[in-house]
Amino acid sequence: MSKKVVLITGTNSGFGWLTANTVAALGHKVYATMRDIQGKNADQANALAQVENITVLDVSLTDEASVKNAMDTIIAAEGTIDILVNNAGVSMFGVAESATPADVQRMFDVNVIAPWRLMKLALPFMRKQSEGLIINVSSGWGRFAAPFTVVYGASKFALEGLSEGLHYELRPLGVDIAIIQPGAFPTEMSQKIQTGSDTSVAEGYEVIAGVPNKLFAAIGQMFETVKPDPQDIADEVVNLINLPKGQRPLRTVVDPSTGEITKRANEAVKNEYANVLKAFGMQDLLV
Repeated sequence: MSKKVVLITGTNSGFGWLTANTVAALGHKVYATMRDIQGKNADQANALAQVENITVLDVSLTDEASVKNAMDTIIAAEGTIDILVNNAGVSMFGVAESATPADVQRMFDVNVIAPWRLMKLALPFMRKQSEGLIINVSSGWGRFAAPFTVVYGASKFALEGLSEGLHYELRPLGVDIAIIQPGAFPTEMSQKIQTGSDTSVAEGYEVIAGVPNKLFAAIGQMFETVKPDPQDIADEVVNLINLPKGQRPLRTVVDPSTGEITKRANEAVKNEYANVLKAFGMQDLLV
């Protein structure tokens, strides 16, 4: 297996941390990004920097200059980039109406615009070498927009939309786009959930005020009975890297709890998506 140059975002914890370590252990050159490596993430950055094959970069994904500087650093050192893993993300919970336009903008800035910013920078190099892989970490909520996760789900729907179209657009050029759809996992992200800023609407939702507790109880029970392991996401990233070019699936579900539901939905959409492309004369892209 040839050694690849890999950029992974959101490596200070959770899926990103595990993925950076797992991919580096295989001998790939990993550039691990996180914010504020001299401040709140100093310990995490220092720990990763001690790992063979990992270079830590201080990157604010919502800052165009910061992201471009990171990509320029990688290209100056390596000459290209082979794999991009858009893992970083933020979540939001609560009644959708409580989200202000600024809240929605913040969610999309991190979950949609930031991955696109990186894809735009990486794609010229991948196209030039007729080979590359972009893995976008989405969510089961990128398939089902659940109550109380509406804004988060909307951002993941958008990321999936970008990924789905690009998958077929870029495959003839030798570049693969793949989505990983995690289910509920006990990571630090689940402990940093944002809420909408407009608290004035809460009174209007008293009739369903108890429903979120049922959701949290169900997730807690999943964690106790199924015991989902975040390492599974890192292992799936490796699996996608190892698959031959052009044979990587668009969507991969990693969810030991409710994943079969998402898989069935994905398969149904995949079949009808093929019919859409055929209807509009693009059936050649399905090969």
